[in-house]
Amino acid sequence: MASTSAGRGRGNSRRDVLQCKNHPDASLIEDYHAGDMICSLCGLVVGDRVIDVGSEWRTFSNDKNSKDMSRVGAAENSLLEGGDLTTMIQTSGGYGGDDSGYKNRKNVSSSDRNLMNAFREMSQMADRLNLPSNIVERGNRLFKQIHDSKALKGGASNDAIASACVYISCRQEGVPRTFKEICAVSKVSKKEIGRTFKKIIRTQETSLELITTGDFMSRFCSNLNLPNSVQRAATYIAKRAAELDLCSGRSPISVAAAAIYMASQASDQKKTQKEIGDIAGVAEVTITKSYKKMRPSVGDLFPPDFDFKTPIDALPKQ
Repeated sequence: MASTSAGRGRGNSRRDVLQCKNHPDASLIEDYHAGDMICSLCGLVVGDRVIDVGSEWRTFSNDKNSKDMSRVGAAENSLLEGGDLTTMIQTSGGYGGDDSGYKNRKNVSSSDRNLMNAFREMSQMADRLNLPSNIVERGNRLFKQIHDSKALKGGASNDAIASACVYISCRQEGVPRTFKEICAVSKVSKKEIGRTFKKIIRTQETSLELITTGDFMSRFCSNLNLPNSVQRAATYIAKRAAELDLCSGRSPISVAAAAIYMASQASDQKKTQKEIGDIAGVAEVTITKSYKKMRPSVGDLFPPDFDFKTPIDALPKQ
C-alpha cells in the first residue's frame, strides 16, 4: 500500500482508486521523477512512491566533459559468437592484496575482431553516404555469411568485401549507389570493389534486381540542382531510349547521365557533360557515347509538353 502524508488523499497504491479529496473526478498526473501522483486541477499530491520507469541518463565516464550518457554498453551483436565481454575472478593475493577482486577484460577472438572491424567500417561508410541503418544491418549479415562460408578467404581483403557488401545492400534495399560513390568513402579502389562484387555474386546466394535509369535520376538531378521539369524530361528520355533500343549495351548510369545532359541542354538550366559526369561518377567520353546514340532520334525522345528553351535542331551534336 502506497504511503500517504497529512493533507494527502487516502487510498492504496492502485491508481484507479486514488483520487484528490477536493476534486474526486479530476485526472491524476504521474510525476515519475519526483515519484508523486498529482491532481491536475489543484496540484495536490495524492500518492507517492511511484516508480520511475524512464531511462536513467547518467554518465559513468571518468571524463567530466564526456557526453556519453548511456547507462549501459551497446546492445549485444547477434552476429558475433556470443558476447565479447567476460568476467574473471582472481583470488591470488588474498582479500587485501592488490591482485584480489573482480577483473573484467575483453576476450575477443580473431574471428570476431575481424567481424567487428568490418561492421565498424560499413557503418562509417553508410554515415558518409547518409544511408539508413537497414543498409548497415543487411551489409553486416551478408559479410557474416561470406565470412562463415570462407568462399573469399585469401581472395579479397576485408575492406574490399565490406565495400562490396555496402554496394550490394544498397541495391537490395532499392537505394543503389555507384561503384565510384562507394569507392569515395572506402579504403579500396573502384576496380577492387567491382572485382570483389563479382566474386560475391558468383559464390553467394545473393539476388539483385537489375539497375534502371530511374534508380539514379532523382538523386543525380537533385545534386545538380535541376528543376523537376528537367528531371521529368530526363526520366522520359531515358525510358524512351530504352523502348527504342537506342543504347543497347550501355550501362543505366551512362544512359541516365546522357538523358540528363540532353534535357538540361534543351532547358534554361544547362549542364555540361563534366558537371554531370562528376555527379554520376562516369567519364565525359562515356556520356558522349550514349548521347551520340540517342541524338539521331531526339525528336522521339522528349515528352510532348516539354517547354523547349533551346530548339531540338540547336541541341549539341555530341
